[in-house]
Amino acid sequence: MLAFNPNIYFYLSIIGFIMQLAAFSLGQVVGHLKYGYRGVIVDVDPVFQGSDQWYAKTAVSQPAKDRPWYHVLVDEHEYETYVAEEHLFADASDSPVIHPELDDFLLAKQDGRYTTRHVIN
Repeated sequence: MLAFNPNIYFYLSIIGFIMQLAAFSLGQVVGHLKYGYRGVIVDVDPVFQGSDQWYAKTAVSQPAKDRPWYHVLVDEHEYETYVAEEHLFADASDSPVIHPELDDFLLAKQDGRYTTRHVIN
């Protein structure tokens, strides 16, 4: 049987606070400052959720782990990236993102951003 953790409300409030501080949101089109690609955000983690091994090997610039990280479908490619907030900027272009999995996550672009296809808990 799982025991109730009295600190759960504290942890949830911290996660909620971090999510409120996220600079970008689901469906927003962004660009990568270093690599120049653009894409659309399909998921947000309040803090880094990858392994230490992945971080050491892939996150060469060692971006902050305690800030939001984003799952981004890359425009005109078939892959998704996991990017620290500090490496992204808002893309003001009206060009649609072309990605084979886009329709699995998002609906058509309206008012400069895509809307989520599914209700989020």
